[in-house]
Amino acid sequence: MIHIANATDTPAGKLFDIDCELAYDLTGECDFVFQIHALQGTRQQLVEESLVITPDLPHTVHADPNVGHRFLRLHAAPGPLTVHYRAQVRLAPPPDPTEAREVPIAELPDDVLHNLMPTRYCESDLLGRAAQKLFCDVPPGYTRVKAISDWIHDNIEYVVGSTTATTTARDVFLQRAGVCRDFAHLGVTFCRALNIPARLVVGYAIFEDPPPDFHAVFEAWLDGGWVAFDPTRMSPVEDLVRIAMGRDAKDVAFATIFGPAAMTRMNPCISSPG
Repeated sequence: MIHIANATDTPAGKLFDIDCELAYDLTGECDFVFQIHALQGTRQQLVEESLVITPDLPHTVHADPNVGHRFLRLHAAPGPLTVHYRAQVRLAPPPDPTEAREVPIAELPDDVLHNLMPTRYCESDLLGRAAQKLFCDVPPGYTRVKAISDWIHDNIEYVVGSTTATTTARDVFLQRAGVCRDFAHLGVTFCRALNIPARLVVGYAIFEDPPPDFHAVFEAWLDGGWVAFDPTRMSPVEDLVRIAMGRDAKDVAFATIFGPAAMTRMNPCISSPG
């Protein structure tokens, strides 16, 4: 167990306990890149964390130099593999975003600008006309992005198994069904189509109904900061313990595997002691 900070050192807020276990059966040598570590910063403070890999294997953890999310890399021989990550995180309450304004493109920071561009899963160039038709008359700023999130919630049905790893925002818009990743992709896409920088966020969230799973939401750049929205409304967005942020799902996958590995267990649990 690595002790990061005393609770008295952290900002006022809510404590969350993370207990994430991933298990695989490997039929050949495999390389893994995991993103399961809780982010340090962006309203959240690590109190303590631990990582146990079975069998005990050499591994490295490095942080993205821009955003700060962490990558766990390891190489494993054939056989069973288990990765068990535990952490305690304190989340500070977010500022009130309701008056946040949209930022003109000329005023955007250089490191935010790329979040305006179409990507593999977020084809903002193809959904531009739809976004204009649906949201151009909504007052700009937080109100417009909330209208995007509300429209997705009201018009896209949450259906487990309705999409695949290659489903894009355009696919979801046409079929009107998806899961949290798809809801978030569509939110990102509509925002970008309206010249609002947006990105995907993944993390740990408490759901009323099991089984536990990783969760995805989207953020829009408003008034000089990132504001989170959850079109699924499955968990309070302010209680999301962040793992990573990226342009779309390809940047924030919890596991990228090079080799023959089958998942046998996934249990990303989160609870709040208060």
